[in-house]
Amino acid sequence: MAADADIRRDRLVLLGTKGGPSLQYANRMLPSSLLQSGGRTCVVDCGLGATRGIVSCGASLKEVDLVFITHLHSDHVLELGAMLHTIWTTGRQKPVKLYGPPGIAELVRHFARSIQFDIDIRQEDEGRPPFHDLVEVFEYSEGLVFDDGMEVAAMRVRHPPVADCFALRFDCAGWRVTFSADTCYLPSLAEFAHRSDILVHEAMLGPAIERIIARIEHATKLRQHLWASHTEAADVGRIAAAAAFDLLFLTPLVPADPDIPDEAWLDAVRTGWDGEVLVGHDGLEV
Repeated sequence: MAADADIRRDRLVLLGTKGGPSLQYANRMLPSSLLQSGGRTCVVDCGLGATRGIVSCGASLKEVDLVFITHLHSDHVLELGAMLHTIWTTGRQKPVKLYGPPGIAELVRHFARSIQFDIDIRQEDEGRPPFHDLVEVFEYSEGLVFDDGMEVAAMRVRHPPVADCFALRFDCAGWRVTFSADTCYLPSLAEFAHRSDILVHEAMLGPAIERIIARIEHATKLRQHLWASHTEAADVGRIAAAAAFDLLFLTPLVPADPDIPDEAWLDAVRTGWDGEVLVGHDGLEV
């Protein structure tokens, strides 16, 4: 058992792989990933289902010490406050370090205020330490974000109308992982992700999007947003071809319709790249 635990300590787990704020299918929760390396337990984005996903993959909420948020769209932050509160109830003593774009500190403050009754009563009735002492919040921009046992760097990507959206590159001991965040096709991302062992890149399947849009009345603005703010799977293949890495994960998926077979995503990516690619599914682990 000890050997298995050591093997699992350095790993990447996809906790949620559905793009967008709606929750339509039981098999996919919203965007979130777990990265464990060198004794660190990191959560990248925190959509609905993140907390359960952490526990389901065998990790301990009490061990979560770093949280990184790529941008403030609801599907990437909606469970952030709830996850931090749940970590607080585990009895964790050391602060969780939270890194996010401008506005993340205000988001945490508003969450705490919304549940202040519960926080106050648990501090008084259960003797818990102040909730505010649990979380250290840091707002970041481009450049080096974190450097303590691993290096985390940020690059601004294009996800209009959100101005502060960042790809994140994690340089761990012996391996490198890059998360694209939500972005339109951005060739410069290949240079930022260069020599990553794993690239985690969002993907959109254009024909599937058009079929959905055709069923929605007055969907002009939605269609414009999707095409301006996300990367078609074929273009993800072009990014992959321009960077030297071992493995491509497609997540989050837009749309994450269970009727779309994995092969449709793979066929689109392989028009531009013939390397190893995995379609993201909740719980997928390397």
